[in-house]
Amino acid sequence: MVRNFDVQRQQLISSLYQSGINDQRVLNAMANIPRELFIGESLSYAAYADSALPIDEGQTISQPLIVAAMTQALQLSGQERVLEIGTGSGYQTAILARLARHVYSVERYPLLSYQAARRLARLRIWNASLFVGDGSAGWPAEAPYERIIVTASAPSLPSPLLEQLLDEGIMVIPIGNQQKQSLEVIHLHGQEIRSRSLGRCVFVPLVGEGGWREGK
Repeated sequence: MVRNFDVQRQQLISSLYQSGINDQRVLNAMANIPRELFIGESLSYAAYADSALPIDEGQTISQPLIVAAMTQALQLSGQERVLEIGTGSGYQTAILARLARHVYSVERYPLLSYQAARRLARLRIWNASLFVGDGSAGWPAEAPYERIIVTASAPSLPSPLLEQLLDEGIMVIPIGNQQKQSLEVIHLHGQEIRSRSLGRCVFVPLVGEGGWREGK
């Protein structure tokens, strides 16, 4: 069955706007990134449903409203270097790349990083660098960053990531236990850390030295 993804995409954008996503640059980016390319063909019918979907390695592609809310909270102007923890399908990476100067994305699973790289290349997105490693440790070789976005839940704010965030920078990260978390927006002002919550959420765990230990 042929599906009109363009119509579904525009319907999603309207729904996001009605839900409080009012950053036009974010809406435009999401309107121009085909989410159906980032999920398995068997789930393409749900590409524009506002829900998380499973991908390989037991991971997920986040709910579009969560993607939009996290991206909006970063307050991107187009000049920032962004560190993304958890490349996953590459969908969030693609949106960030449309809105920032360069994205540095760390993924724990080689398969997911490889798949994401192919999708980004298909969309001719060249301002994103991918790395396979422990996301909770960040990407020190490319630090510091104006913005950091973490798409997996941590039990607390990982100090390695905070150390890689520039002064006056913003980090968006889900913090809590493995059943439910609070989506926190962290603002760094010198030695002062300010945070506000975007609400409750559920993400896969951030596994690594600065997150959850394997098997815990």
